Amino acid sequence: MIDWHSHILPQMDDGSRNTEECISLLRLLLEQGVKTVIATPHFYADNESVDGFLQRRTVALESVKSNLFEGAPKIIAGAEVKYYPGISRMPELERLTLSGTDLLLLEMPFSKWTEYTVRELTQLSCNTNITFILAHIERYLGFQNPEIWSRLYESGILMQVNASFFNDFFTRKKALSLLKRQAINFIGSDCHNLTSRPPNIGKAFEIISKKLGTDFINQMNEYGYSLLS
Repeated sequence: MIDWHSHILPQMDDGSRNTEECISLLRLLLEQGVKTVIATPHFYADNESVDGFLQRRTVALESVKSNLFEGAPKIIAGAEVKYYPGISRMPELERLTLSGTDLLLLEMPFSKWTEYTVRELTQLSCNTNITFILAHIERYLGFQNPEIWSRLYESGILMQVNASFFNDFFTRKKALSLLKRQAINFIGSDCHNLTSRPPNIGKAFEIISKKLGTDFINQMNEYGYSLLS
């Protein structure tokens, strides 16, 4: 399985505090069946340059790689890029894609999106070489008009949700419905630490397997790995 959204890299953001905690998170993810984890530390364009962010990420990755245990999940470096009006004019945006791919995880505003925002997203998707993945869309669903999602899907924008969307009894039915309709493309743990936000993706995949079958999960994984290769 692939964990598409995590904050495992040490001292990058509000996630893992140190290398030891990162290694512990990787062990938990492995126990839950994760073979590949996308490391997506927060990137805020108003706080840091792309160069500065990438340099910090390299240091964090090297500290983890030198302490990896045998059979540890493969780590793919990425970022969770915060959207801001005018992001389409950001010249270095492609440098924040997941390593070796054209995929970029984008965190959207926690509010009703303006027409400008939706239009900028669709134009970005159509006019660049980047394939955008919107992070934890379950947090935005209630704010947006339903027709917005059709416009985004038609523009080739992909959707990621957190495992908690399936694990929570009150949102599980909605999550499974969206997944079955292929309105969800990827699932992430969005894990940050060992206490308040530990990995919980294994439980989500157990629920999906029970309700939709293992073949469904296998197809999801095959699609995911095809984009990462």
